[in-house]
Amino acid sequence: MQGIMTFIREYRYILVPFGVWFGIQLFKLLYDIVKEKKFNFKRIMQAGGMPSSHSAVVVVLTTMIAKAEGLTSPLFGVALIFSFVVMYDAAGVRRAAGKQAKLLNKIVETPGLSGVEVSERLVEVLGHTPIQVIVGAVIGLIVGLII
Repeated sequence: MQGIMTFIREYRYILVPFGVWFGIQLFKLLYDIVKEKKFNFKRIMQAGGMPSSHSAVVVVLTTMIAKAEGLTSPLFGVALIFSFVVMYDAAGVRRAAGKQAKLLNKIVETPGLSGVEVSERLVEVLGHTPIQVIVGAVIGLIVGLII
């Protein structure tokens, strides 16, 4: 038992963010089962949806670093900036890419409009709304403060 606790303590900066990611993705899977009445295992690996697991993972890691190293440490500064970049990307760039994928899918599926033959649809749920990013960040902050 002590060996397991030592392992968890030594690797907490990997295990906790991974656990948060897995928990949020599992929540999304279960939510989809209840809402859509069907099981979609791909949901575990898909991006997008409420809440943002990307935001939760980077914020839990940043919070854990802040608690261990202090708010003035260079490591915290790097983690904080990294968190902002990831959250900006999730709500900005990847969300825009998802909107473009939705539009392109619509164009390709419209008969006689594009003349392009596609073997599969583009993934439309890539990014997050600002609310999804904020909720993910709050989850990460709470878990980081508790751990």
